[in-house]
Amino acid sequence: MKKLFLIIALAGFWGSLYSQSAEDALIYSQTFYTGTARSMAMGGAFGALGADLSVASTNPAGMGLYRFSEYSITPAFNFNSAHSLYNGVGMDDNEINVGIDNLGFVSSRKIGDKNQKGWKYVQFAFGMNKMNGFNSSIDMQGPNAVNSRLDTYISNADGINYNDIANNTNNNYTYFLQPAWDLYLIDTIPNHSDMYYSPVPYGGTYQRLLLNKSGAVNQWFFTVSANYDNILYVGATLGFNSLKYVSNSYYSEVDAADTIPYFNSWGVDEKVETSGTGVNLKLGVIVQPANWLRIGLAFHTPTYYWNMNDTWQTNTHADLGWTSPSSISSPVGNFSYTLTTPMKILGDVGIIIGNYGSISAEYERVDYSTMKFNSSDYNFATENSNIKGYYTVANNIRLGTEWRFGNTALRAGYAYYGSPYASNLNNGARNSVSGGIGFHLNNYSLDLAYVHSVQKQDYYMYGNQNITVNPANNIYKYNSYVFTVGYRF
Repeated sequence: MKKLFLIIALAGFWGSLYSQSAEDALIYSQTFYTGTARSMAMGGAFGALGADLSVASTNPAGMGLYRFSEYSITPAFNFNSAHSLYNGVGMDDNEINVGIDNLGFVSSRKIGDKNQKGWKYVQFAFGMNKMNGFNSSIDMQGPNAVNSRLDTYISNADGINYNDIANNTNNNYTYFLQPAWDLYLIDTIPNHSDMYYSPVPYGGTYQRLLLNKSGAVNQWFFTVSANYDNILYVGATLGFNSLKYVSNSYYSEVDAADTIPYFNSWGVDEKVETSGTGVNLKLGVIVQPANWLRIGLAFHTPTYYWNMNDTWQTNTHADLGWTSPSSISSPVGNFSYTLTTPMKILGDVGIIIGNYGSISAEYERVDYSTMKFNSSDYNFATENSNIKGYYTVANNIRLGTEWRFGNTALRAGYAYYGSPYASNLNNGARNSVSGGIGFHLNNYSLDLAYVHSVQKQDYYMYGNQNITVNPANNIYKYNSYVFTVGYRF
């Protein structure tokens, strides 16, 4: 039973007017930092090293290391692939997208006398760092001789009078049960008004789910930082998150072997679009007790998304052999709510090896069980209870190194993002390896980076307390090629 929640969370709305689930909260709350090519090449472990626009979104005290002003922009080319294994059938899919991972400006001003103790520099910065990208495409398909997704429809319909479903009483059955009823995908058992059957009573279909996702969380930041006597660095970032998420799923069942009487195929397509704007505050401090050592600490408040909005629509289609192929599109659903993501605590260490290079490490702690939905129209008691029970603390570690040879720098990094799931409910951990090179000529810089990430995660096409289905075992691979162009003055 420990994986039951994933079956429910990933199986769709099941007739509800509200589309949010515990899994949605996780999607919107996870952060896989991008930023500048220099930072990405070093695994994102840049908080204690600083003087890079990416640290405005991790440890803003690192901005206090700037002693010059700078513009930068970071285009990214992403080549993502996914492999799925479902009931013995393996499938591969690919997706390509182009975007901007970072852009910004920092102004550094000298405010103190270099020969006296006190505040030396103050910095003001504005820009954008990408916090997470959702782009992916995966094809899951295989035979199922045990059950059908229509069995979950029956399980939800049993006990409900067919007149309520047919008339869509209180708009409770708009997206799944009413279209299924109208297309004869469910019908009452003879002499019963609230017990149902389907044209696929014993499974035996070839099932396919094509899932396409897109969008991103971009953080627009306003940062103030300062340098005290080249020993203490402090910073604060006010971040405004812009979230856009689009999910298109295409599910179908086909009688490929022609063994089910009066049934050819059926399916349901679902589209969900989510947008939202959130705000958070990041506070950071770095201490440099020796020229070769920097130690940092940062605190991120929860991000409060005050205007989350979902729109969704379904299209159900059927070809039963004894009726003409037909489909029914639901009206577009819409719902607004709020979301609070977890707070974060980060620790940084940077070792400076003269003018030759550096080694850095960063630890991040995130408790995903603290995520919370809220709305004036719906209390989310079940969803928030699921969040508390199904998620736990994730421990994230990022490592990086850089070595300089004149105007050229070579970099490498590694990042581990721990699984957010409690009690081994799913996989979810993510590993990244990275490398890059940088060139500096006069006031200009060009940094290149390659990041390869791998994440395993099971996916359940449908299910509930009574209906279980094997998971699709999915492996996602993300390959990012990024370059940053900077100008210092």
